[in-house]
Amino acid sequence: MRTIPFLTSLILILVGLPAGQTAHAKQLYKWVDEHGNTYFSDQVPPEHVQYGRQTLNEKGRVVNSLEQAKTKEQQELDKRLQKLRAEQQKIIAEQKSHDKVLLSTFRSEADMETMLKGKLQTLDAQEGVLQGNLKRLQNLLEGKHKKAAVFERNGQKTPQAVLDEIKGLEGQIDQAKAEISKHLEQRAETQNSFKADIERYRFLTQSAGQGQAQNLSDKTAQIKAADELGLYDCDNDSDCTKAWEIARRFIEHYSTTGNDVANDKLILSRAPVNTSDLSLSVSKVQGRDNHQQLFLDIRCQQSSAGDELCAGEKVKAIRKSFRQFIEQGLAADQ
Repeated sequence: MRTIPFLTSLILILVGLPAGQTAHAKQLYKWVDEHGNTYFSDQVPPEHVQYGRQTLNEKGRVVNSLEQAKTKEQQELDKRLQKLRAEQQKIIAEQKSHDKVLLSTFRSEADMETMLKGKLQTLDAQEGVLQGNLKRLQNLLEGKHKKAAVFERNGQKTPQAVLDEIKGLEGQIDQAKAEISKHLEQRAETQNSFKADIERYRFLTQSAGQGQAQNLSDKTAQIKAADELGLYDCDNDSDCTKAWEIARRFIEHYSTTGNDVANDKLILSRAPVNTSDLSLSVSKVQGRDNHQQLFLDIRCQQSSAGDELCAGEKVKAIRKSFRQFIEQGLAADQ
């Protein structure tokens, strides 16, 4: 076996001139190493088997292609990518299901306001009961303190039973206050959730009309998933090519580790070393309706501190800014 430089072997293939052993081969393998060197040979040496290669017939035409072997980091990225895509579908499905319930349950915003008012009235009534119980306990405690004060004024030791009653009432009061605090949080959560639903209902029905509300729900659910996960949907090949270069700038800006792999399908940063490291990567994958998608992935150090960093607001903000960063970059390039 021998390898032949690119230009020489290409000429031999095209004009059909003999070239020793290679001239008699019915097919050749073509591959490119990490330095950009192109090789042709009828055999692939062991030290080059990890590179992607093409099989050429006697006319120099590509008859088969084999992708480059993936590194351990790339294999791990593929697994995370599958998880992200599953999470994407879950977010979209949950939002669409929620929108469907809103549109099928309520006929108008007034219906929603009426239901919210009823729920808040019920919660306020429950709060009144809790406040009444707290007041009752406070009155009992006040009575026990007065009783203990009588013993003290008479120079007598307060009986242990009275002290135990005071301690018990203080514990009940603390518990009653905690219940009221929890109840107020529930009320605020109910009110905020309903107000968000009302705004969502208004957006779906007034922005597109009742008949097109479901289509708008589908579109906005996809945008929500994109922002939560770090995803950009390409409009076309030209759009994706430009977006890919903008995504490269995004990776360079936010990743604290150096570049490891960079090609037309994957930009991969080196693995995180320190607890504060953020290793970003972006993959170009086939999405819905054969549209290409750019998926952002963020890795942190495998430690409790790294896990906390990746689950924190900083990483969430970076993911959410990915789509907007690309869209702003595309707008600036126009």
